[in-house]
Amino acid sequence: MLTILFLVFYLVVALFIITSILLHGAKPSKTLGWLLAIFTIPVGGIILYLLLGRNRRKSKLLKLKKAIFLKLPKPSTEHMASMSGKYRKLMTLIYKNAHFPPTSNNQLQLLKDGKTTFESIFKTLEKAQSKIHLQYYIFEEGILTDRLLLLFEEKVKQGVQVRMIYDGVGSFSLSKLYLKKLKVIGVKVYPFLPFKFGRFLSSLNYRNHRKIIVVDSEIAFTGGINISDKYLKGDHSLGNWHDMHLKIEGPAAAHLDYVFAMDWYLVSQETIIPITSLKPSTSETTGKLVQIVSGGPDDDFPSLEQAYFTIMNKAKKYLYITNPYIIPGPAIMQALQTAALGGVDVRLLVSEKIDSKIVGWSVKSYFEALLKSGIKIYLFPDGFLHSKIIVSDDSVSTIGTANLDDRSFEQNYEVNAIIYDQEFAMLLKDDFLKDAQISSMLSYQEYIKRPWSDKLKEGFGKVFSPVL
Repeated sequence: MLTILFLVFYLVVALFIITSILLHGAKPSKTLGWLLAIFTIPVGGIILYLLLGRNRRKSKLLKLKKAIFLKLPKPSTEHMASMSGKYRKLMTLIYKNAHFPPTSNNQLQLLKDGKTTFESIFKTLEKAQSKIHLQYYIFEEGILTDRLLLLFEEKVKQGVQVRMIYDGVGSFSLSKLYLKKLKVIGVKVYPFLPFKFGRFLSSLNYRNHRKIIVVDSEIAFTGGINISDKYLKGDHSLGNWHDMHLKIEGPAAAHLDYVFAMDWYLVSQETIIPITSLKPSTSETTGKLVQIVSGGPDDDFPSLEQAYFTIMNKAKKYLYITNPYIIPGPAIMQALQTAALGGVDVRLLVSEKIDSKIVGWSVKSYFEALLKSGIKIYLFPDGFLHSKIIVSDDSVSTIGTANLDDRSFEQNYEVNAIIYDQEFAMLLKDDFLKDAQISSMLSYQEYIKRPWSDKLKEGFGKVFSPVL
């Protein structure tokens, strides 16, 4: 009798989930995959879907973004007439998706690896006059967090407002004692979708992967580097962590503060006004032209994927990409192969070592198809390469938090800076070529001869690539 009741209950739940998938499934491939999982894996298929498959774009929590957007200053449309040149389409796309116009008069500093990055960050934080806004996916206790605690205490005494957001899963190891110390000294701190048993199924799959620091709405940092001592002293299994960060002084910093304000409302329901307006920059051409693009599961369109896709399609001479997690969906795969087959010099720089075996198998499962289309792939041997960089044609580049995978495009909150500047693009190009020189370049003819056991692992990893 109990068995019959369980089967009836299971069938009712399965039918409900299947109906939901058919009504709300965005991609046919994913829809089919989840349907097959539910039909072929009793109980397990449903659990996997509840953990990783649900589309929460219409949920109450994520609708809060719409509420804060109504309260904050609206972006101006006056900039549209001033957009011109090769990347007008990209600028317009980002503006319509993320609502940030490109701004000139930005001063940029490229920061490579942890030591250089944190030296610059702490120097800037020490000069804060009114507010410090900080949010990170990983906030890991150690030397850096102890130093931040002392600095925050001093700044709060000086009357500086300090606000902090940490991701509930990425920063799961952050202790209650450390959080209590932050609150005692006057830091306002909130988790993003904290890891709680009651919310486990509804929040696990949606993370805030952004890394943002904004000081006085005038100076900002973003990129791939988290708050973790491994960026200073390495990792016992992966070695040195290599990454890229960006310091921005100018109007684009205020746009990053706007992104923070949106996230702050999501976690605290408190409205902060970071800037008085989002007007376009003047006709002056001093400094760098920068545009901020943010994206998350509550957006109508995958803004980061569309931005990457457009950069790839606009490439005429070369397209150099550094990223540890290149797990391309159909659109990105098509863009990369089309560019390479069309004569564009497409090169990918990927870490030889990776922090997850199954993710590593998934990344490698796409190598054969990429190599076959003429794309050059380099494996970086010195530790773990975590940078997220694209540079093309000595004219456009991007640094940020988004990987080339569905998780970054559809399930995580991410942010990137797009830089429309020849000098900065060439700086990133030179850095890419230097790293490529010390890396091993894969050969298609050699790669297809890899052991069948490797191919089997890659096939296994590819099956799970849509949810990694």
